[in-house]
Amino acid sequence: MQAAEQAAFARGISVETLMDQAGTGVARAIREFFPKAGTCIVFTGKGHNGGDALVAAEQLQRIGWKIDVRLSFPEENCSELTQKKLKTLRESTLKPPDTIDRAPRTIILDGLLGTGAKSFLREPIRSAAREINRLRREENMFVVAVDLPTGLDADSGENDPEDTVIADFTVTIGFVKHGLIVDSALDFVGRIEIVPLPGLWPDTSAPNELATSPYSLSPILPRRQFSAYKNQFGRIGVVAGSKGFIGASIMTTEGALRAGAGLVEVFVPDEIYEIVTSVAPIEAMVKPVRRYRDLLEEKVDVWALGPGLGKARASEILNLIENATQPMIVDADGLNIVAEKVDILRSCRGPRLLTPHPGEMKRLIDVGKMARAGIARNFCDRFPITLLLKGSRTIVCERGKPISYNTTGNPGMASGGMGDVLTGVCAGLAGRELSLYDSGRIGAWACGRAAELSIFHNGASEESLLAGDVLTHLGGAFNELRNPSV
Repeated sequence: MQAAEQAAFARGISVETLMDQAGTGVARAIREFFPKAGTCIVFTGKGHNGGDALVAAEQLQRIGWKIDVRLSFPEENCSELTQKKLKTLRESTLKPPDTIDRAPRTIILDGLLGTGAKSFLREPIRSAAREINRLRREENMFVVAVDLPTGLDADSGENDPEDTVIADFTVTIGFVKHGLIVDSALDFVGRIEIVPLPGLWPDTSAPNELATSPYSLSPILPRRQFSAYKNQFGRIGVVAGSKGFIGASIMTTEGALRAGAGLVEVFVPDEIYEIVTSVAPIEAMVKPVRRYRDLLEEKVDVWALGPGLGKARASEILNLIENATQPMIVDADGLNIVAEKVDILRSCRGPRLLTPHPGEMKRLIDVGKMARAGIARNFCDRFPITLLLKGSRTIVCERGKPISYNTTGNPGMASGGMGDVLTGVCAGLAGRELSLYDSGRIGAWACGRAAELSIFHNGASEESLLAGDVLTHLGGAFNELRNPSV
């Protein structure tokens, strides 16, 4: 980031131009999560990170937000540019009246320190950081960090648990800093939103790590041609469900449909066929299965296998996983069956995307004390598969490709059915001939963003969020993916 900034300055781009772009992007990101104006408390340091926050505050004030600025240093000690942005905020002629209808929500903007800070916090920054955490803890305010949470090292993710700001959202400027995606930083960083700066050019060398955003993903999912027809978007075969786990097959099926699959067929055991037929989406076809090995003859483009399947017919399922030539997404009981004979992953006849949560991953491999990224790389080095390791910062990994970190999602997604939806979405995307790597990256982003839309735009909460809410808002997520804010 520092090298990119210096290169921009050498091309004649001013510090103030980058600050204005950064602050505008921060304000835009806040509006994505808080569409109705409220109150914003801005904690600022004396450097340019504080200037970014003040630009964002001025932009929010223009659309009705009430702004409360809390300086950590005397104004005369702030940088010249930060003082200028503070004066602009105070003198804004577009300040809204106090009678404007505002949401009761109050958010905090952490603009205390940026990437230049390398040591543990000192006064008065430490007291300001502690006050931010107190307001979050005691008054339930959402915290938005500008570029990175104060007290977190941008390169290593090192932090002081007592003093580092705990952010619900980190709006990072230009590029994601490595310290934001390490495991130890997760609960301090929260949800990552990337603000691209037109004046900054990244290093052109091939990256080892990527962070997903609409800007990077939208080119992978082009709009359909006007002459399109259903056979161009894949025939998806869902192998899921058993007695007591019918819902898993339904959610997987609807996930595939809402991700754009051309046709979806659901293959279920005889004993639940009639029940599934009565509740399955009317757009899907339900077919009874007597022997899973017969599915090898089905004309299917992509398989979605595992949710709610049970292990009663494990040998037949294992044979299907190993010998199906089509791409296959393997989840839930499919993974538990594979865990008993994991070496078959070396001999699968078609591409495989495995989507374990941390507990399922431990059954597949001895994770020891490895970081999640290390677990993913190690597993993909051992087996020629694509891995989507679910979690608050979902990872997609494949041998020979950059490890990809998902940026969307919410703790409310830690509930049953979310993985079933994701399996179906990934299968639907793969049906239009996306690679399993890209299907996993887009699928994780879209499901995470759909959960956010449910909570921040449609009245759900972390407690009330259901997998069905994610299905309902997938359309909004895909629309955002195709039309990233600029």
